[in-house]
Amino acid sequence: MNKKYIVVVGGVLSGIGKGIATASIAKIMKNYGYSVTAVKIDPYINYDAGTLRPTEHGEVWVTNDGGEIDQDLGSYERFLSCDIPKRNNITTGQVYKEVIDKERAGEYLGKTVQFIPHIPQEIIRRIKIASEGYEITVVEIGGTIGDYENIPYLFAVKSLSRIEGKDNLAVVLVTYLPIPSHLSEMKTKPTQQAIKQLSEHTIFPDIIICRAKEPLDDVRKSKIETYANIETDFVISAPDVESIYEVPLNFEYEKLGIKLLNRLDLSPKKKADWEKWKKLTMGIINPKKSVKVAMVCKYLDIGGFSLKDSYISVSQALNHAGAHEQVNFDIKWIDAKEIEESGTDCLKDVEGIIVPGGFGNSGIEGKIEAINYARKNRIPYLGLCLGMQLALVEYARNVMGLEGANSSEFDRDTPHPVIDFLADQEKILAMKHYGATMRLGAYAANLKRDSTIFKWYKETGRWEKDKESIKRIKEEFRLGIIDQKEPVILERHRHRYEVNPIYIKDFEKEGVIFGGYHKPFDGEVLMEFMELPDHPYFVATQAHPEFKSRLEDPAPLFVGFLKSILFK
Repeated sequence: MNKKYIVVVGGVLSGIGKGIATASIAKIMKNYGYSVTAVKIDPYINYDAGTLRPTEHGEVWVTNDGGEIDQDLGSYERFLSCDIPKRNNITTGQVYKEVIDKERAGEYLGKTVQFIPHIPQEIIRRIKIASEGYEITVVEIGGTIGDYENIPYLFAVKSLSRIEGKDNLAVVLVTYLPIPSHLSEMKTKPTQQAIKQLSEHTIFPDIIICRAKEPLDDVRKSKIETYANIETDFVISAPDVESIYEVPLNFEYEKLGIKLLNRLDLSPKKKADWEKWKKLTMGIINPKKSVKVAMVCKYLDIGGFSLKDSYISVSQALNHAGAHEQVNFDIKWIDAKEIEESGTDCLKDVEGIIVPGGFGNSGIEGKIEAINYARKNRIPYLGLCLGMQLALVEYARNVMGLEGANSSEFDRDTPHPVIDFLADQEKILAMKHYGATMRLGAYAANLKRDSTIFKWYKETGRWEKDKESIKRIKEEFRLGIIDQKEPVILERHRHRYEVNPIYIKDFEKEGVIFGGYHKPFDGEVLMEFMELPDHPYFVATQAHPEFKSRLEDPAPLFVGFLKSILFK
């Protein structure tokens, strides 16, 4: 069969759930038996999301192959239950850099390089590379139709439709219908304007997904039908839902999957089975129990608002673990700076504490106080990346008596840099190759069989059990030396600083268990996991296991965290 493309564009305003709509469409197509991938186009000139502040653009998603990507790619992975490579994120910065590099290398053979045709051609080339090996590719164009920076991508969509043929590309418009409080009436005018703006590019939507607080009624559907010259059957209501995992179910209630398949001249390869998905979604919506946990953060405040998108993968990983046990996580969002100012009273009503990742000095001492509180009061604790580093700083100061212990990231003059740059990283930094100092993407780790860490990886079936899978890891990722006598797992990373090898034996003498480690081809062995014995659950990792958590396959350490709270 010919490759098929579904292009998702947005109208009216950003932040209305276009990424979730894209992920849901991809999930639906997969459930009908097709091999599916998804591509996110970001019109910003940044090369990738790696240098963007979380409060500027939300969480930075990390792929297996080390891409620093917009958080929507995380939604695609969570819905499709698969790993997506960094090539599936296209930015304006990447497109223009490639064209300029080719021009400098003489690849255009002296021709004048212009916006048309060279920029749309490069966009199409990248979409086609991302689609290799898949029957259906769902492409989300970030931002809204009216944005100037979207013009090259809309032009590319039009060209792709011409190249591939009309039956091989469908366009889905996600728009918003506001209900002004002084009118209490759903208004279609912004949607009409979005349709008009899209038609100005000679692109006409095949499906219109109407986001709104309430379900779309027949009156509003009829108005949109008249204005867009599209049958009401192809106007899909997408009201607010309690869980994002309801979205594909709602779409299927309106038979969106069959409508898209018909538009692309396809038939279902199998009957779509939603039973497991429905059961897990109901575990989130109608839980039997609720537990209250603190998320001690540093990227929350943005002007007069609170931004939780910086930690969306962590909160979703909690949802995934909770869905399987029909438990709701009531997350208490705590700015670490508040603990620095007012102490730990805000933690007295929580049953578990999480310290997620981050960079920079802000809120560090508040996080350390929260960790100390969890350790001394035997409250289940899960540390992620920075959360592991600070757990070791806290232990060094308050158990080992290493006064002034710290990470050299926060105090270059600390007498005890228990977290530090390693020698190899210092050499790279001296050459000003700052990005190269980070560990990015998937790394293999060996686990100790008697550790709490391995207990949860084994229980969830997330460890590499056979020689063939270990061979695949070696060939695909070349992630270091793997000891086949010990269990092997794979997790993603995004950090610069490591546990200082000088202090490892001291920590172990004082009771810390390093339950997992990574052996690079060159250099020091790196500590990947730590835990404390005789504690209900004090576990931390240098990795970001939240990036590999899926609704149908939750991350082991989050499962362990939940069960330690339930059965404490």
